[in-house]
This record gives sequence, structure tokens and C-alpha cells, in this order.
Amino acid sequence: MILDALLDEAHVSRAARRLNLSQPAVSNALQRCRDLFGDPLLERGGGTMRRTPKAESLRTPLRSLLANVADLIDPPEPALKDIRQVIRVISADDPMSFVASALISTLQETAPGITIVFRSWQGADAAIRDLLDGEADLAISVFDWEEENVERRALFEEDYVVAMRRGHPAASNFGLDSWLEWAHVLVSGRGDLRSPLDPRLKSLGRSRRVGIVVPSFQVVPRILLATDLIATMPRRSFHLHAEGGLVAFEPPIPTEGFPLHLGWHARHANDPGIRHVVETIATILAPAADE
Repeated sequence: MILDALLDEAHVSRAARRLNLSQPAVSNALQRCRDLFGDPLLERGGGTMRRTPKAESLRTPLRSLLANVADLIDPPEPALKDIRQVIRVISADDPMSFVASALISTLQETAPGITIVFRSWQGADAAIRDLLDGEADLAISVFDWEEENVERRALFEEDYVVAMRRGHPAASNFGLDSWLEWAHVLVSGRGDLRSPLDPRLKSLGRSRRVGIVVPSFQVVPRILLATDLIATMPRRSFHLHAEGGLVAFEPPIPTEGFPLHLGWHARHANDPGIRHVVETIATILAPAADE
């Protein structure tokens, strides 16, 4: 870089000021370059310093070399339209339903070379493992703890409603007793027979009966329409999947909601493709936070 400044300025003092170095340091560097190339490089003539023919011949290849070194150390960020990348996203069915079509529609316009591969959600612990192991690039999940090397972004806060078919016997006088009188639908990707709701009921000296466990909220509305089962569903999931024959009530006991997060490994912090997908998903889901 010193030689580039010297050849560009053709003046030791100006080169020193440009580089924020002392004039003796730049003079010494010039002498070392003269010894290296076996040429004076800068010569005095007519009261000024002039570049020798050798110096003129060095200017273009030197700048090219310095540009390549700069690109190696700090490569320029590619344009989104030039990115060719597969990004693997872990997500439960509902968040996938919220974002998939809008995400792909946006990427077709902004980054058509990005391919999204959605993978099924097997719980937050499994999602964290896949992010750490490099099996996934992003995960939409509830990450209610901090994990080293995993960055996360809150997408929105979710709460619950109690859903049942219109005309259900519990609908006419809905309350705690009528809620617990009927079997419940439980959604669990791992086949669990209990959820955080059950310890809260136990603290009240109550319990519920689970009639069926399914892996996705998408199938719940049809079950409710065809049976007398009751389901506690995320509010947005109910509005996304519910058909006209269903009604919803506020839970009869305090029911804690949950934040939905988008997580990725810290190694992807400067990946332009992943950053773009993160921002796109966050933008898609931002209006949901205000509903």
C-alpha cells in the first residue's frame, strides 16, 4: 500500500500524509522498493519528482493485486439476484403455512437463486441441535432460553383460544366445567400426551382427558367439525385453519402464550442470503404481531 501511495502521489511527503505515516518511514519504504525492483521508481527533475518508466509499468498490476488482496480479506457482498443458495428451514406446519407462499413470492422477485427447503419440526431441542450441527440454517420455533452460538429474533407473541364445533353442548354455557367435561385434541409432533396446560390444571385440582393426539394444527378443525372434541389452539392457527362451523372462546383459566422465534447459527451472521431470508420472514410475520 505504501508503494501504491508513492506511485500515485509521486511525492514522499504527500504519500506520508495520505497514509498517516512519518516521512522518514515512507522514505525508508521507498528505498526498500528501489532495492527490490532495481530501479529508482521516483526521480527528481525540474523541481519535482517523476515516475520512472518502471514505476509507470507497475501502477496497473499493483492496483489489481491490491484489489484482489482486499477482496480476499473483505470480499464484496454479492447482489441478491446473483446468489445461488439452498437454505434449509425447520418449521412446524403452522408457521410454514404463515410464511411459505409469501416468502417464495418475495424471493422470486429479490433473490430467485435462493431455494428454500422446509424441514419438519421435532421440538425446540432438536431444532437447536440441527442449527449447531449444520443440518439446518434457520429454525422457526419457541426458543425460550439462550443457547451459545445460536442467534434468535422474536417474530410475534401468540396466545390461545378454545375451539369447538358450532352447536357443541359446551358452547351454550362455556366455562371450566364444560371445558373439562369433553375430551380434548392435543397437538404434539412427538406424540406427547401432556402439555404445559396439564400442570396448571393439576394445581387447581382438575384434569382433562385427551381423546386424540395429532402432529399438526392443520388437521384439528376437521376433527372438531366431526366430533364433540375440544381443542386449545393458538389464536392465529384458529383463524388460519378454522372453517365456518367452528367457534372459539377465551380459555377459562389463565393460559400463558408463547413467543415465536427465528433462530440461526452465529456463523451465518454475515451470510447475505440467510440475512435476506431472515428479514423477509420477519417482515411477513410483522403484521401478525399487531392483530
